Amino acid sequence: MNTPTHTPVLLDECLDALAPVLSDDNSVVVDGTLGLGGHSEAILNRFAHATVVGIDRDTAALRLANERLSVFGPRFIGVHSTYDHIAEALATANRTSANGILLDLGISSMQIDESDRGFAYAVDAPLDMRMDQTTGQTAADILREYDEGNLIRIFRDFGEEKLAPRYARAIVAERRESPIVRSEHLVRILNDATPYALKNSGHPAKRVFQALRIEVNGELSILRLAIDNALSALAVGGRLLVLSYHSLEDRIVKVAFAAASTSTAPHSLPVVPVALRAGYRLVFSGARNASADEISRNSRAASVKFRAIERLETAA
Repeated sequence: MNTPTHTPVLLDECLDALAPVLSDDNSVVVDGTLGLGGHSEAILNRFAHATVVGIDRDTAALRLANERLSVFGPRFIGVHSTYDHIAEALATANRTSANGILLDLGISSMQIDESDRGFAYAVDAPLDMRMDQTTGQTAADILREYDEGNLIRIFRDFGEEKLAPRYARAIVAERRESPIVRSEHLVRILNDATPYALKNSGHPAKRVFQALRIEVNGELSILRLAIDNALSALAVGGRLLVLSYHSLEDRIVKVAFAAASTSTAPHSLPVVPVALRAGYRLVFSGARNASADEISRNSRAASVKFRAIERLETAA
């Protein structure tokens, strides 16, 4: 079996954003979405005195990353967890704060490429979709157990799918006849339920599969906790970097960063008390995108939004 590969998105931009805060000989970075360890490897190579704590809920990815990064010895620590458990991960390195935290959100290339995981609608596979296959409900469980209203909710809220009611009705009708346990079966149901006039407006399964994956893994609720916990875990001067790949993720990050970097003092105050000053500052305004050259080399970079924030001395 070939070892899966992964090309890190915006790698140079991430390293450059971390460089000003990793000059200390005792610097520590949390890679909250370790995957196959591409970003972590680059950090460990560029910053020779830094330690990386890598978190991943996928045991297969964690095993491969541990093998890949074993050459760095104690400078790399792998942790099996979700990335909202940043404080607990830091404790494994005997630290209470981090100089840098990186969150590269969404599904990994390895998870898409592994045909038996059910993430890809183009390949027939069991409808699992769990990032951590040791626990939790599968996509097939959701399709079997959720009522029509809840199916509509997740397709609409997590997939932004306009045909959510139509698709939910079709699924409920089909499962009365036979269980929906494989991706090819679900794709066929969605294709049949899509009006002819919309057949050429994108694959009908794309948004439904995204919605199921987010629901299975609790991605958005974990992300909200992770951003709050990451901001709290930053050392003074430390930076949090987030790469997101769809509007639902980026909206959560954007709102949290705006709140953290905004003073709570009334505009009429001539002098803002320290307690009311913003505890964080945006490293750059708005979100950055990948260059056309990077997108041509790595299609995963096409939708990326990169945001970064830094903790100030006035942070509460």
